[in-house]
Amino acid sequence: MDPIGRALEIVPYSILRPPRLRLKLPSFSLPSAMTVYSLILLTYFMVVSGIVYDVIVEPPGIGSTQDRSTGAVKPVVFLSGRVNGQYIIEGLSSGFMFVLGGIGIVLMDLALDKNRAKSVKVSFASAGICFVVIGYVMSMLFIRIKIPGYLH
Repeated sequence: MDPIGRALEIVPYSILRPPRLRLKLPSFSLPSAMTVYSLILLTYFMVVSGIVYDVIVEPPGIGSTQDRSTGAVKPVVFLSGRVNGQYIIEGLSSGFMFVLGGIGIVLMDLALDKNRAKSVKVSFASAGICFVVIGYVMSMLFIRIKIPGYLH
């Protein structure tokens, strides 16, 4: 090794003393399962609601149309006829229906737990089935409003 380089390594530490630091490493605990589930469900809601589309395109919250007979302006929630476009409320309501169906599947899974009382199992199963049916029927209704003549 180079003697000058070696001297530059040794000389400063013979005069100066490095401080003794008593640093503790931060301890992180894992989040609870419910916290992780809630974050994943929120992320899923944001993705299927079209938040990225809403941020990029900046569509209006709701639209409006003029009534032919009275001439009055009426609010419109669904951007009918355009598959690649949406109003903000349309995306949020569709995303809510998808999340409702997903929660229904989770409730039906919880109804299979053997350590729960029978009344709780029946409640979970019936609520889960209702959520899945409501989510499916409303999503199909939204598609029929969005695309007139769909599946006819």
